[in-house]
Amino acid sequence: MKDVELLERITMNPNVMVGKPVIRGTRLTVEFILNLLAHGVSAAEILEEYDGLTPEDIQACFLFASRSIDNMDFMPLAA
Repeated sequence: MKDVELLERITMNPNVMVGKPVIRGTRLTVEFILNLLAHGVSAAEILEEYDGLTPEDIQACFLFASRSIDNMDFMPLAA
């Protein structure tokens, strides 16, 4: 699937989840999905829990996040 097609799966609407990026047709934010993955929940577990979600939706979350931080400058995190 092309990047454009993946990114079309992510939408932002000020009336849905206070404008945070969500997976199209859901109220699942990119942040929520990535946080689940970061805390050890597998993609298979997420897909099982949320009917209608696809592997491409999770892939779109990764792509959206990587594009979002692409040209940012970062300060080191405190130890």
